[in-house]
Amino acid sequence: MGMSDYYKNLREKLGNQLLFMPAVVGVIRNKQDEILFGRKHNEENWGLIAGAIEIGETPAQAMVREAFEETGLDIEPDRIIGVYGGEEQRFTYGNGHQVEYLTIVFECKIKDGQLNLDNEEIKDLKFFSEDQIPPIANKYPDYIFSSNQEERAHFIR
Repeated sequence: MGMSDYYKNLREKLGNQLLFMPAVVGVIRNKQDEILFGRKHNEENWGLIAGAIEIGETPAQAMVREAFEETGLDIEPDRIIGVYGGEEQRFTYGNGHQVEYLTIVFECKIKDGQLNLDNEEIKDLKFFSEDQIPPIANKYPDYIFSSNQEERAHFIR
């Protein structure tokens, strides 16, 4: 889908200025316990399946929507792995748009669907084992990639 009308309207008013944005990220695992990563068109680095929370959406609804839009998969968020924000979550897109994400990271399972490779948002989709995580655009603690996590959500103080 790309950028929603809500965020387009904000960008028209703010230009490339730093925008605070609530977002979701999915650690989506297959049956082999590998994690799904995507690579957007014209980008070299990989990334987790992610996106902005839209007005009126719950974070879990946003995660399900983003996963379907970017991968073609019907997923179910199982639990929150972590919540991250601050300067470590700042990112500048190739078009100059600056964002600082407040990111809710979900562990997700695949319910149904087939990977939709080379779609409108993503050119590559691939599963990686947790000990072979590719270079990624956004910074996350290594903790989120571990299949051996505590039950409570992780955050940085």
